[in-house]
Amino acid sequence: MNRSRSSCHKKGPQPAAVPRITRSSTPQVRHTDPAESQDSGPGPYGKLRKKQADSALAQDLSKMSVSGQKVLPTSKVKTSKTSSDPVQDGQSSGSGAPRGIPSTSAAKPSPRGGLASVARLVKLGRCKNVVVVAGAGISTASGIPDFRTPGTGLYANLEKYNIPYPEAIFNIDYFSDDPQPFFSLARALYPGSHRPNYIHYFIRMLHHKGLLLRLYTQNIDGLEKLCGIPDDKLVEAHGSFATASCHLCYTPYPAVEAKHAIMNGNVPICTFCAATVKPDVVFFGEDLPQNYFLHTKDFPKADLLIIMGTSLQIEPFASLVNTVRSTVPRLLLNRHAVGPFEKVPLRRGDHLELGDLADTVRRFAEMLGWNDEITELMRSQETSTSCEGRVMSEHPGQMETSGLTPGGQRAASSGSEETDSETDSKSSASSNLSH
Repeated sequence: MNRSRSSCHKKGPQPAAVPRITRSSTPQVRHTDPAESQDSGPGPYGKLRKKQADSALAQDLSKMSVSGQKVLPTSKVKTSKTSSDPVQDGQSSGSGAPRGIPSTSAAKPSPRGGLASVARLVKLGRCKNVVVVAGAGISTASGIPDFRTPGTGLYANLEKYNIPYPEAIFNIDYFSDDPQPFFSLARALYPGSHRPNYIHYFIRMLHHKGLLLRLYTQNIDGLEKLCGIPDDKLVEAHGSFATASCHLCYTPYPAVEAKHAIMNGNVPICTFCAATVKPDVVFFGEDLPQNYFLHTKDFPKADLLIIMGTSLQIEPFASLVNTVRSTVPRLLLNRHAVGPFEKVPLRRGDHLELGDLADTVRRFAEMLGWNDEITELMRSQETSTSCEGRVMSEHPGQMETSGLTPGGQRAASSGSEETDSETDSKSSASSNLSH
């Protein structure tokens, strides 16, 4: 992962031109108003770390888990959801909904017929630079457990790790003192046992049609890559398990060796400074990857923004949705209204479709006439991956030449991935209009 901070063995100040911003469980940086964002640059982001006392965090978590009520943001400051997870915000009830709200209240139809309106724009060729913002809700249909659902989420089952509060397991300072709780959890989080679902392949189809400008994801499960979305179309804003490095000096460390050590209960150690190595998942207090700053070009260029499976609580990611031009349509696909879509009335051009995310995305694809293509794409991709997986299990020594990681993911530099990307890029928006 491209880190913006200097390694400990490098002397001298950082170049002032390199933008930096850190993850935080509390709102810390708000992006500019859409009307202002067209002419504004990335801004002088410094290392902004707003800490909250452990006791306050624990108290907030206790209140939320007991009351089960949603805390609405005020007009001035966005209320902090300290129970939000640091790496996969928005994973709840299958579509990134805030916790404790009955799903029956979320199934109300969109007051503006969001799917039909946006599908019409796409079919008319009005949307050629689509930006997708995705949270962990897109992966729950793949069987990945969420973080904050009472009783079943990961945060509700961390007692055995003996940590002061749930977010501590993803806090870089706590990790420095005691990496074992995270490594224990990482053994369950490592990619490899789950497959992409229909939602991932819908986004892949946007790329296949030549419409996807970029996908910004909060997820660390690697399913976006696994379904065939190429690296140049993907921003993993909260990092991933695909690479590893020293948490102190950021010296790269072989990801395969790091995984092997962690899965066997050992602690990978940096060969340069002897500090602890971890996967390049962005913890609270760490810098976001450099490609996150592509948003300064992508969002002003977008002509459609699709937001799905996120509760829009973790900053700075949550505020990205406010940086598109005010005339750009925004479509929220979620179980509940979140962020700017909680406001009544909605901003002109805003659309939302509430309910089960997988069902909603399937209906959207049917309106666009893409359902059969997505189904066939899923079948062919999963069949190919299954065959490659069998080869790997029978001939483990072919791992490097086949371009697969131990988790079954195709390496970004593999030739077949490039071929797949080239095939997709040849498809233009005109193929979409034929439907």
